[in-house]
Amino acid sequence: MKNDHLTPRDAPITVGESAPDFTLLDQDRREVSLSGLLLEAAGGDVVLSFYPLDFTGTCTTEMETFTRDKARLESAGALVVGISCDSFACHKAFAEKHGLDLPLLADMHRQVCRAYGFFWPDLNVASRGTVVVGPDRRVTWVSAREPGDAIRMEDVLGALGRADADADTA
Repeated sequence: MKNDHLTPRDAPITVGESAPDFTLLDQDRREVSLSGLLLEAAGGDVVLSFYPLDFTGTCTTEMETFTRDKARLESAGALVVGISCDSFACHKAFAEKHGLDLPLLADMHRQVCRAYGFFWPDLNVASRGTVVVGPDRRVTWVSAREPGDAIRMEDVLGALGRADADADTA
């Protein structure tokens, strides 16, 4: 994938910035771009969930949470994708083993996670963070977390303006 236009940053992207467009392969070897996701969302938001590695505890918990709450996220007008530096083949095995129902994007050259400021240089993988991108490609919410801290679904739903009283936590 050609993502050479992306500029690395040292800190996470911030609310109000324009989200850089990118194209990556998903677990089925389909090209997925941010601009395409925004078109598919049809006026809704796109949630980018950066995570370090497939088949690890917190990463599995997060992707299972997004799968479990997919209907709630879609009713809030959001599409969710996971992004890590694992290969599409690793993503395919991970999705099949855990019954994951979301695109997992392979950032094998580390260009996208670096452009969004979610890179963990000590392990040469993506760091943990979530970015909500609005229909105008503006970032509306950012959550940077420590490696073992899973996303809380009520936080994501709140960022989408759809938090509800019975929101489950990850």
